[in-house]
Amino acid sequence: MGVTRTPREKWIEEGLRALVAGGPEAVRIEALAQALGVSKGGFYGYFRNRDALLTEMLDTWEYEVAESVIEQVESGGGEGRARLKRLFDIVDDSTDGPVRGVTADIAIRDWARRDTAVAERLRRVDNRRMDYLRSLFSSFCPDEEEVEVRCLLAVSVRIGNHFNAADNGRRSRAEVMELIGRRLLE
Repeated sequence: MGVTRTPREKWIEEGLRALVAGGPEAVRIEALAQALGVSKGGFYGYFRNRDALLTEMLDTWEYEVAESVIEQVESGGGEGRARLKRLFDIVDDSTDGPVRGVTADIAIRDWARRDTAVAERLRRVDNRRMDYLRSLFSSFCPDEEEVEVRCLLAVSVRIGNHFNAADNGRRSRAEVMELIGRRLLE
């Protein structure tokens, strides 16, 4: 009977969890192996070293938060507003995942403050997101300034909502987020 190896994706996912919990310093091979309940020897079957894992974690994050989301939105077809609505729904549904969740975004944004290569990667992802939003908003909004405002509002609300601890009066946060989505789609 052969030995079952821990899949590469599990190491990446656990690395992203560690990143969210404690920053890049928390992404340690021994700690990941312990969290996965395996020996660290299996790690080296997939990755040369810790830096290789960190790179693949960023590759996975970049694909999942940009290209994969865009592919999902585009696969449903429809006009710009319908695609934006689908995008908002996909993003709302992914807030707790280790890769797509806003907490991974925040952890990577924090890491980018201390690492220029990560900062460049983040800039590329944010630019891809903004370019995609521009294409969708401009399909029904002819004013370039208004398109830019809506794009920045959409991205800022997504990120900033996580940091906002204020009450929303008589409404729940989910209700206010729904109102924001509707306003952006007008």
